Amino acid sequence: MLREVSKKQVLDRIRFENPWWVNGRIDKDYDDMPRRLYFDLFKPLVYEKDIRRAVVLMGPRRVGKTVMLYHQVQDLIENGFDPKKIIFITIENPIYNNIGLEQLFQYAREATGLPDKEGWIVIFDEIQYCRDWEIHLKSLVDSYRKDKFIVSGSAAAALKFASMESGAGRFTDFMLPPLTFNEYIHLKDLDRIIIPTRIKWKNTLSEFYTSSHLDELNRHFIDYINFGGYPEVIFSQTMQENPGRYIRQDIVDKVLLRDLPSLYGISDTRELNSLFTTIAYNTGGEFSLEALSKQSQVPKNTLKKYIEYLEVAYLIKRVKRVDQGGKKFRRDNFFKIYLTNPSLRSALFSPVTSNDELIGNLIETAIFAQWMHRDWFRPWYARWSNGEVDMVGLSDSTLKPIWALEIKWTNRFFEKPGELKSLFKFCQENKLDNPLVTTIDQDGEINYNGLNIQYIPASAYAYTVGKNTLERQKGK
Repeated sequence: MLREVSKKQVLDRIRFENPWWVNGRIDKDYDDMPRRLYFDLFKPLVYEKDIRRAVVLMGPRRVGKTVMLYHQVQDLIENGFDPKKIIFITIENPIYNNIGLEQLFQYAREATGLPDKEGWIVIFDEIQYCRDWEIHLKSLVDSYRKDKFIVSGSAAAALKFASMESGAGRFTDFMLPPLTFNEYIHLKDLDRIIIPTRIKWKNTLSEFYTSSHLDELNRHFIDYINFGGYPEVIFSQTMQENPGRYIRQDIVDKVLLRDLPSLYGISDTRELNSLFTTIAYNTGGEFSLEALSKQSQVPKNTLKKYIEYLEVAYLIKRVKRVDQGGKKFRRDNFFKIYLTNPSLRSALFSPVTSNDELIGNLIETAIFAQWMHRDWFRPWYARWSNGEVDMVGLSDSTLKPIWALEIKWTNRFFEKPGELKSLFKFCQENKLDNPLVTTIDQDGEINYNGLNIQYIPASAYAYTVGKNTLERQKGK
């Protein structure tokens, strides 16, 4: 006769997962980990009482979601919440298999020994392992109006899909992205090398951050590109020495071989893996469905679905194209694809150096990755028969170009601005006079043929975009 997990075993496991019921603090290992800067944006959603909603913490694997939840537990305790009324349950643990969310909540309340009927804060980690979780979570929110529910999960595609479909009006989504370069510098305790300043751009003074130690900042920028998307990796020399084993197996393979196939019924995971590998190797390149289909031997319709899945899983981001006049194309025959995290490429293939032949594409990928944290902004790129501009910002109201950026990892164009022919052509046609151009370590404004070109070191630019993005989100 097969044995079943007993209720006592479940209660004992729940007590084990909630050590603060006894000692009033989270484990020291978690408490000692530095908090991500995005914690300050997540925290208010947990304390929100006026709106009855569950908080759904989403994000790619290994970006620090579970650690953030433990930091949230400690923050609640420090703000006067009864530690015994904070419940943390890791759904992934097999002991909870086939136990519904409401039953787990009831077991947890029983495990505390408290008679209270309301005022609980309940955290379900790795929620995607609960079948139909969104239906059960919505029921909990409706049934237990004086309690707060927080869930998280790594299968971003599954979470976002389910949250949008079933959680309307009951869930508040929070996407935790890979580390920005700004966060990387902060977590590494390197804020001392950052200098806040202002640059004149588009006839106004704009916030900008640079460094008096650009060589050091650039070294860290290369490290960020190779290893910097994941908090654990930036502090582990062992993981950095073998990023392929850690990142590829623990992050990429689980998404491609388990998360997406189980969600979307993908039977041929080799196709999906081959496609992602092709995209990762060519991050920052221009693609077409026709060329990708031909190269990967995957039918166009299937290919389109795979790209959508990879994008929702937050592994890649498509960037659409405009022409030299800044106009959109009616059909998206060509588009660029960037990894949302440049260190994915280093893990799949090999880390790069500052003078690697592929460094330009990865610098571009890293800079695009900073912009992808802005849910209110969509970057574009411009390409026509004999020219290209790396990034273009379009006006929300007029849909016309309002700025242009060339991403370079060289000082050459600071010395020879006349070689920026595509940028000049695009700016002249669209009446733009303040383009930005990144460099290795040169900065300053140069007026050339009526164009005021603002040169900025790429590492400083990446830091600034991440920093300003966070500040704007805090001010929402």
